[in-house]
Order: sequence, then C-alpha cells, then structure tokens
Amino acid sequence: MTISSMAAAVLTAGCLLLAAQPSRAQDAAAGERLFKQRCAACHTVQPGQNRIGPHLSGIVGRKPGSVEGARYSKAMASHAPDWDPANLDSYLANPRGVVPGTTMTIAVPNAADRGSIIAYLQGLPTAN
Repeated sequence: MTISSMAAAVLTAGCLLLAAQPSRAQDAAAGERLFKQRCAACHTVQPGQNRIGPHLSGIVGRKPGSVEGARYSKAMASHAPDWDPANLDSYLANPRGVVPGTTMTIAVPNAADRGSIIAYLQGLPTAN
C-alpha cells in the first residue's frame, strides 16, 4: 500500500466517523423522548433517586443489581455481566427472557427504539 493510498484510507475512515456523530446525537435525542415515554414511570436518570426501578445514570458499564437503595429481584441482583450496549439491547428486547425472575415487565421490541434509548443512556454521567 502506498503512502497516498494509506492517507486516503485514513481520511475516509475519519470522514465516516465524523459523519456518524450527528446520527448518534439524533439517536440520543430520540432516545431521551422514548425514555420519557417508555421508561420514566419506573426509572429516573437522576443519580441517587430510585423509583420502582433503579436510576439509570451511568448504567453503561455498571454491574447489574448494584445501585444503592434500589429494590432488585434476586434474579437481577445476581445477574452478570456488566451492562454494555449489547447486553442492554438484549435485555430491553426481552427482559424476562434474559433475566428470568426479573420484575421488569416492559420490553422494547423495536430495535431502532432500543438503539436510541441506549444512545441516550450512554450519554448520561457515570454515577452509582
């Protein structure tokens, strides 16, 4: 590979990354709306404020069942691995299928909606 073709490849990759940013921002904005519609009855994004479910601030990278003061089913308290976008996607698609015994009954069957909600959650500050 010549230097000019390597430079072109790097430039192309950089442009693709930059082009993806507005889409991610749009996904997060849509995710915030969806969160308010679908999730906010049971969850908040305010650290330290739990509702029926735990707050979701900093959920990405967090160990399931680890928010202090939140009420968890035994199944969720012992669930592993840590929440990452792929695990959250699976869980939101079918909570009781992924964590049998969870008390979460609401699923998000639409993959685009799940992706937007996860993009929103990823942008929240880390807190426990």
